[in-house]
Amino acid sequence: MTTKTSRTPGRPRQFDPDQAVGIAQKIFHSKSYDVVSVGDLTKAFGINPPSFYAAFGSKLGLYRLVLDRYAHDGAIDIQSLLRKDRPVAQCLADVLEEAAKRYAADPAASGCLVLEGIHCDDDNAREAASRFHSAAEKKIQAYIAEDYPEEAARLTEYVITMMCGLSARSRQGATRDALLETARLAAQGLVQLLPPETGHGPVT
Repeated sequence: MTTKTSRTPGRPRQFDPDQAVGIAQKIFHSKSYDVVSVGDLTKAFGINPPSFYAAFGSKLGLYRLVLDRYAHDGAIDIQSLLRKDRPVAQCLADVLEEAAKRYAADPAASGCLVLEGIHCDDDNAREAASRFHSAAEKKIQAYIAEDYPEEAARLTEYVITMMCGLSARSRQGATRDALLETARLAAQGLVQLLPPETGHGPVT
């Protein structure tokens, strides 16, 4: 997406849309979609509104690119944590612990971009974030259903609710240690509900 041109002394640096998406991710994550204006974004990019609309079409168009980037580079890799060689409860606990760590990793952009996005006032932005949220939820439920089909729906709701809570508490200023403690308490409940001897694999 980047157009490269030779520079002469004093000539402005060429606008890089890929770099702009990375900048926008930090802005949306720290302030939320509804609060951020096109003016905020053009100022951060160092471009004027016509250039912004030519590159991204709209604020929503940019937000969708940000969500794609976050899903590949910033979100929890749920698929790699939901393993078949370990107990289900332990893998779900790993997901919650990873959430606690990631949500508190950057105080300037705390919580989960997607989970906060599903609360957008803008209908289209909320729908865009909800697609990523639904995909993660389906992965978790399908994983649980392999061994606990009758428990899959309610346990998925439990895990997702905990992740939403961890994200919200992180946005409110909860520390990494506090979030980890909450995640580990939640994991104890999962172990009680899902005996390890009937899970995917042995306790490690």
